[in-house]
Amino acid sequence: MTLWVCGVDEAGRGPLAGAVFAAAVILDPARPIEGLADSKKLTATRREHLAVLIRERALAWAIASSSVAEIDQLNILHASLLAMSRAVAQLQPAASHALIDGNRVPKLAIPATAIVKGDALEPAISAASILAKTARDAELCALHQSYPQYGFAAHKGYPTAEHLAAIREHGVLREHRRSFAPVREVLMHGKGQAVFEF
Repeated sequence: MTLWVCGVDEAGRGPLAGAVFAAAVILDPARPIEGLADSKKLTATRREHLAVLIRERALAWAIASSSVAEIDQLNILHASLLAMSRAVAQLQPAASHALIDGNRVPKLAIPATAIVKGDALEPAISAASILAKTARDAELCALHQSYPQYGFAAHKGYPTAEHLAAIREHGVLREHRRSFAPVREVLMHGKGQAVFEF
């Protein structure tokens, strides 16, 4: 039986809007990819280039997410772990062991090892971080098309001064995470009109 080891990472724990994404990648030793690194240390252009190579050369890859509603219901940590478990479950061929970025392991059907700063240490985790980050960024850019006044294409949902000002001025969207303090405060103080309430 062949042992396939996958790397797993998430993107989007800190932002105030959008789903949290996770990816799982089994790299092919016969088709190495130069330049894999923690996605946060790469330019957007470099990430996009590497994401294409990962999809082309990996033995298997999968991307999954947990929705804003799941984040608000479960909390961001458990929603991130859920997205990771979904990504691993989608791999074909299936992995026999998972290397997880961070210090927590999601519920999986296979053994797993948590590696702190794994996205800088393990190429498969680096690859997963790149796929998760580029998938999430694409979703936020699509959100920008619908709501350009919020500036999602620039800040990707992170709590920048511009994003906080936009929430106060234009209100809370259904894509905003209501369990996160800055969003909750706007809703509590009635600053701006809440848009698209559930």
